[in-house]
Amino acid sequence: MTTNPTSVQGPRDNSNLRWYLVLLVSAAIAISYFDRQTVSIAITAIQQNIAITNQQFSYLQTAFLIAYAAMYVIAGRLIDKLGTRRGFLLIMLWWSFACALHGLAAAFSLLLLARFLLGMGEGGAFPAATRVVSEWLPSKQRATAMGIINAGTSVGSLLAPPLIGLILISYGWRAVFYAAGATGLLWTLCWALSYRSPVTVTSINHSPPHISLRQITSLRSVQALVFAKFMSDAAWYFLLFWLPKYLYDARGFGISQVSHYAWIPYAASGVGSFLGGWSSSRLLQSGRSLDLSRKLVLGVNAAMMPAIMLVPWVPVQFALVLFSIAFFSQQSWSCIIMTIPADIFPLSAVGTVAGLVGFGGSMGGAIFSLIVGGLLGHGFSYSLILILAGSFHLIGFLALVFFSGSIKPLSTGDLTQIESPA
Repeated sequence: MTTNPTSVQGPRDNSNLRWYLVLLVSAAIAISYFDRQTVSIAITAIQQNIAITNQQFSYLQTAFLIAYAAMYVIAGRLIDKLGTRRGFLLIMLWWSFACALHGLAAAFSLLLLARFLLGMGEGGAFPAATRVVSEWLPSKQRATAMGIINAGTSVGSLLAPPLIGLILISYGWRAVFYAAGATGLLWTLCWALSYRSPVTVTSINHSPPHISLRQITSLRSVQALVFAKFMSDAAWYFLLFWLPKYLYDARGFGISQVSHYAWIPYAASGVGSFLGGWSSSRLLQSGRSLDLSRKLVLGVNAAMMPAIMLVPWVPVQFALVLFSIAFFSQQSWSCIIMTIPADIFPLSAVGTVAGLVGFGGSMGGAIFSLIVGGLLGHGFSYSLILILAGSFHLIGFLALVFFSGSIKPLSTGDLTQIESPA
């Protein structure tokens, strides 16, 4: 029989606190997605002071994603060592100052550096979030909790177009970055005053098992998760970073129109985040296996992603509907993918595994962003790019089905075998 080696044994009065912490982490994720949208939405205003080509725009996203990918792994391991409270506090301080630094840029080079530093800080957000879920929530509630947290991506992205547009029109593009940085600093104060670690009881020798990074990366289930995230986030970061620019370039939108309409797909992504986690939790609570409860939701969402292939051939109002379907499906998918490390691994390894999965996603986004910039720079249209992006989730899902094995907590025997020298 398999057992989850680390389980939360907290007093009942911790229930309200645990859901408050889930909401607080969701707010941090919202801030991170607001921060990373700043350049995409403010790009036309920035270009009035700093000349930026399509290829250079792709470099800005790639700089963010390469740093984000590297720090996903490093920060995941760091948070496992420092603990959730100190680790999350450190990374939020870092990315808040990095976001504010954008406002000081007078040339493309400083903007590129600020983008790189922002990626370094934000790389620890989801590993820390996954640790909070693993520390505070039982398995039947984790997908719901991660759905709420992942909905933060949508809240941040939803608020970004109208708020950034308002600040742009009223105070200029530099004020956008100062305001975003200040919001992050305010969150760190709330976190420092609120977070405390729950009392946990481990069932394996009364201490968390240690699994090395080499042992973790050798596991087939981890490799399949990393590849699936690599493929899906290649599409996601294209949608996230390039949607406003697509509306500017291909549909002739101005700043005001982007502010009024670009929030719609992000709103759909918020609904997808919550419903993805909720539906998987409901399947699990109704007696379905953990493996089926996770993979069924992943498969349905992967099957919906090809909708964006039709975007170039429909009027703009229908294009926004198709983008909304894709955003909904992607964030429902992402919620489940980032829950799986907490489903399988003990708390001592959750941050590391989540970091590796996030690393794969960020590298997929970075590589595809360079490809997108190159294709557009050489005269290709968005049609080819949307066809590619619409197929990536299906490829990732097939990898999970055929190579990851069954999704279930590692048993005592599994951990002993992993920890034994080859």
